[in-house]
Amino acid sequence: MLYSEQAVRENLRNRDGKRVFFLGKGDQLTSGARDFLNRERILILPAEQAKPERFRLLSGGYLEEKPEHMTHLNGDVLVPKNHPRILFRGRMDTLEAELILCQLTDPELTAPVGEILDLARQIIRCEVLGQPLKQERLCGLTEEEQRKRSHFPQDYYGQPHFMPSAADGMTIARLNRARCAAREAELAAVTAFTDPAGNPTRVDILRALNRMSSMLYILMIQKKMQNGKC
Repeated sequence: MLYSEQAVRENLRNRDGKRVFFLGKGDQLTSGARDFLNRERILILPAEQAKPERFRLLSGGYLEEKPEHMTHLNGDVLVPKNHPRILFRGRMDTLEAELILCQLTDPELTAPVGEILDLARQIIRCEVLGQPLKQERLCGLTEEEQRKRSHFPQDYYGQPHFMPSAADGMTIARLNRARCAAREAELAAVTAFTDPAGNPTRVDILRALNRMSSMLYILMIQKKMQNGKC
């Protein structure tokens, strides 16, 4: 089997408090999957060390084998592949792909979009491990500074709000796709991290995703401003 980065993320396991990935004989990793494991310092172990005696279910039951319609939520806990948190992770993968395309479209976006991409990967890591997300600035801006610039772009950039069109070019189109992907990930997160009483359980993740979409909009504004000066 050839494991993509998405497949690797879905099959990460915890051993002694650390994330590990079990790779079977004959199985291979895509370059993206291997880069992800190396970047996150996730240990690759032989698959024969992986198989638990049984898998746990959120309902409290157990399974002796992993069904095809289920995947790992974390550790040896299995959930259906349409579980809200699994769907959220899929949205985050889409967002990462869109951000990389932004970087490939315009070299000037390599650094700012790279910072947003790093935040997206931090979100996934903290979600999988159940850790709090710590993030103060994004692209040099505090949350309050970001809010003001995205709400009042005319005051800060001399560029009013606008609806993107084909005439704005590929860079703005790509940024807008990434912004939409961030919004979709945020909506998926609201579903995944809301308790039965309607209270959010991961405010840190929801806030970070909101900031990401705002920052992408600010980058769109900046590009629109640059285009107007050409």
